[in-house]
Amino acid sequence: MSEHPDRNSRVLFVDDSRLMRELAADAFSGKVHVETVESGERALECLERQPVDLVVSDLEMQGLSGLELLEEVRRSHPETAFILLTAHASVDSAIQALRMGAADYLRKPIQQDELVLLVDRVLAHQRLLRENHRLRDALQTVEACRELMQCVDPGEVHASSLELLLRLLHRRRGLAVFRRASLPVADGIVFRGFTEEEANVLRRALLKEPDGGSVDPIDAVREFPGAPFEAALREAGLPGGPVLAVPMRGEESERGVAWVFGEDEPLGPAAIEQAALVSDAAGMALVNAERYARAKERAFVDDVTEVYNARYLLQAAENEIQRAERYDKQLSVLFLDLDRFKLVNDRHGHLVGSSVLRRLSEVLKDCVRQIDTLARYGGDEFTVLLVDTNHETGLLVAERIRRLVADTLFEGEAGEPIRLTISIGVATYPDHARDRDGLLDLADKAMYRGKSQGRDCVCSASELS
Repeated sequence: MSEHPDRNSRVLFVDDSRLMRELAADAFSGKVHVETVESGERALECLERQPVDLVVSDLEMQGLSGLELLEEVRRSHPETAFILLTAHASVDSAIQALRMGAADYLRKPIQQDELVLLVDRVLAHQRLLRENHRLRDALQTVEACRELMQCVDPGEVHASSLELLLRLLHRRRGLAVFRRASLPVADGIVFRGFTEEEANVLRRALLKEPDGGSVDPIDAVREFPGAPFEAALREAGLPGGPVLAVPMRGEESERGVAWVFGEDEPLGPAAIEQAALVSDAAGMALVNAERYARAKERAFVDDVTEVYNARYLLQAAENEIQRAERYDKQLSVLFLDLDRFKLVNDRHGHLVGSSVLRRLSEVLKDCVRQIDTLARYGGDEFTVLLVDTNHETGLLVAERIRRLVADTLFEGEAGEPIRLTISIGVATYPDHARDRDGLLDLADKAMYRGKSQGRDCVCSASELS
């Protein structure tokens, strides 16, 4: 036998002649793993215990014949090759064996070299078939992964990757846990194959774990005997068993892991290889999604102040009003305008004016929460969306901003200090308006009312006649 074949190949030799079994054991010694048995019945027991690459069997044996054993092997172990040995070598028996799926046959009495060469050839053919199957599966997986590249939302990448894994690996249940800089972990879990009640039990358990159940520690596709949240599965009345962890990582903050449940059956090396291809494709899709998000964000960011621009404000205001309506919350809008800002540009120049606006945006950021939205509406006008904020609180925030701006020294030409004041109008959903344009318009009118009353003040939309 050549040195090329895999020494881990397993051969089962079946013959009721002890001499033939010893001959085979000697011929294959040190070349492949060989097991010899004396009957077809014993051969089937061995196959149930551990699969083999090749069965070499005598045709005529007491009990199960070689052809009957071949039929059973083809039915229960279709990937196992079969060689038939016959002392009669009739054309009919050879043709029948080949038609039933035997790889070849050998006429008795056999020579060791002849047996070794035939087994070598059949095993090499088996390896070639396995490699072809592996390449075919890999190609199919790569083709299937193309759908991930169409996802521009990171959450969609994680969900689609999980669905793709379940489809390729022929599994029913799985979940994906992912973490994003802009979302809490609660928004970073998707389930497939679970009932709503089961998903809720798992979600509660996962949220108790740091990072929602092991996002960061998983750096490569791995099969585990059980999930790290096995107790939660039991609480949900679900079986545990083997689980495949598939990491998905972008360039920056996007990362997660998909958990595919083996359903009491290990997935094996082929499944791990397919999952690794999906993991790589998901990573590339996340990189694209991150880049798309950056480009989209830049389109909504003001170049001078680096806060959001009016286009983003309009979209955010629409979304926040819908959210406030859905959850029966309030939303306050602040419309801000620097008093006599034109004098700054006229006296110090537009470069200083831009610097003042950047400094003002920093002051405003310090006065609002991360969940609020600060945007430059245009010129020296800014707008703030105060989420879950009633009108009274909105007025308090506006007054705090007014005082802080009045106390801030802005840097003018040659370091000359500039003192500025600001006028602010406040309107609240649903007290003053129930739609975006109406709410912004009333906050704007309240701000101009404040200017007409002497500037450097806060004015409520309730004061408008």
